[in-house]
Amino acid sequence: MQNWLDIANRGRPFVKMQGLGNHFVIFDGRTDPFKPSKDEITRICDPKIGIGAEQLLVIEQVSDHGEGAYARVRIYNPDGPEVEACGNATRCVALLLFEETGRDELGLEINFEILHCKRDGNNISVEMPKISFDWKDVPLAHEMDTLHVDIRDDGVSDGVAVNVANPHLVFFVDDFDAVDLVTVGRRIQKHAFLPESANVGLAEIIDNTRIKFQVYERPGMLTQACGSGSCAVVAAARARGLISGNYANVEMPGGTLKITYKDERSPIMSGSAEFCFSGHLTWS
Repeated sequence: MQNWLDIANRGRPFVKMQGLGNHFVIFDGRTDPFKPSKDEITRICDPKIGIGAEQLLVIEQVSDHGEGAYARVRIYNPDGPEVEACGNATRCVALLLFEETGRDELGLEINFEILHCKRDGNNISVEMPKISFDWKDVPLAHEMDTLHVDIRDDGVSDGVAVNVANPHLVFFVDDFDAVDLVTVGRRIQKHAFLPESANVGLAEIIDNTRIKFQVYERPGMLTQACGSGSCAVVAAARARGLISGNYANVEMPGGTLKITYKDERSPIMSGSAEFCFSGHLTWS
C-alpha cells in the first residue's frame, strides 16, 4: 500500500501565513524564479480550487534599487495585479525570513523601497513607506483638500484621502455598526474622484489611543485587518485633530495593530504574525 503523502505529485513549495486574519500564500522565487500569470494567481488564491489567500507573495533577489535589503518581495492581489504595499504581508514575510536567517532585523525591498523590519518576541514591526496627503500622490482626479474629500454615501461623508504606498479613503463615523461598509465601499470605489479606485476605511474614535476600524479593499473584499489602512487611519486622525498622540492601537475584526509615527510622515506598524501551513502546488 502506498503512503498517501507520496501519491500526489510534488510541485512548487509554498508557505501560508497570516497576520490578524489577513492570510497570504508565499513562494520563494530566489533560486527558482516564479512569475505567476493572472490565471495562476486567481486559481492559487481561490479557496475552493487552490490554497486560498487574500494576496500572493513572491520572494525574489533584490533589484538594483534594493541594495542593502535581504530580499525583494512582490505582492499580488487575488484578481491578478501587482500592488504597491501590504503591511501585514510584509510582517509575515519578515517573520519567515527571520526564521530562515536567525536575525531579528532585516530590510525588505518592496515596490523599489527598502522597508526596515524588526522582531521583538512575538511582535513583528515594519517601518512603512512615508505617507502623503498630496492629491496627486493618492491619486485623486483633480486638486482638492485631501483632509475633507466631498464624497458621500449612506452614513459616510467628509473623507480623508491618504497614500501609504497605496490609496486609502478614510471616513470617521460616530456609530461604526450603523454603516454597511461592503455596500458603501463598493460604490465609493467607483467614484469619479478616484481614478485608480481606493481602499475604503470606516473608523470610529474610541479614545486618544484607540480606533475601531475596518477596510473594504480594492479587489472588492472586506478584510479582517489592513496594515497600510491602519497607518492611513492613524495619520488621518492625527491630521484632523481627532487624536493628539504619536501612536494609536487600531482595533480590527482580526486583532489590533499598534501604529507609531516617528514624525508626521513615517509610520511603524507592530503586531503578531504566524505560520498556518506549508505544502506543494501539484499543478504548478
